[in-house]
Amino acid sequence: MPVEKTPEILRWKCVCAYDGTNFVGWQSQAGGQTVQGAIEQRLEAIFKGPVRIYGSGRTDAGVHAHGQVFHFDAPWRHGPDKLLTAMRSTLMESIQLKSVRAVAADFHARFQAKGKRYVYHIYLGDADPFTRPWCWQIFNPLNVEAMEAVAAVLRGKHDFRSFAAFNGTEREDTVRELRRLDIVRRGRRVTITAESEGFLYKMVRSLVGALVAAGEGRLTPAQAREILVSKVRTARVFTAPPQGLFLDKVYY
Repeated sequence: MPVEKTPEILRWKCVCAYDGTNFVGWQSQAGGQTVQGAIEQRLEAIFKGPVRIYGSGRTDAGVHAHGQVFHFDAPWRHGPDKLLTAMRSTLMESIQLKSVRAVAADFHARFQAKGKRYVYHIYLGDADPFTRPWCWQIFNPLNVEAMEAVAAVLRGKHDFRSFAAFNGTEREDTVRELRRLDIVRRGRRVTITAESEGFLYKMVRSLVGALVAAGEGRLTPAQAREILVSKVRTARVFTAPPQGLFLDKVYY
């Protein structure tokens, strides 16, 4: 009988969604369950050995995703549809594999990303149990016009060092172009959408914190500009809680 050939190793691009409530973040680390770790565990069962995945970026503990992208290399002869089915099988319910497809060998989920869109959800008042886990409940009135005035200051290309969280040794370039920072209110729900070629650590949640402070009358456009120009992180920049934040889309 002819010997069956070993299938070619291909690079697979995947898009997934997840509820980050019970994860300590995307990236594998000691001390808790991660999204990356859960997916790699499933791939190890499929391919009978370790498979490393590479995400478009990290999300923090409690942060969610509609469109996280990752890639990995593995041999598979049965096509993307069957690989998607195999990956979905026995994967924990808080993670959904949305798509899988073969891509060029030089594709990289992180380094080839051209931009990202995040969405943050706020609920004004006491949210019901089906909303509460995925929003920031705020009981003070929010002036959306005041929020939009501060958003106008923050949009564009700036050094966002004062809106990022660092450990003191961070050397990353802190200049970013904030292409979009929109606020939409529908009833008790306020949605903030932020889009850029890339975001600094906790930058989106810091921007949301600033917008909420503006909506509550605690931050003016002039003060927001002062903070931005200072390039110094201060207690005036509050980091919004993680449960309202979703990585919505990665652009390539």
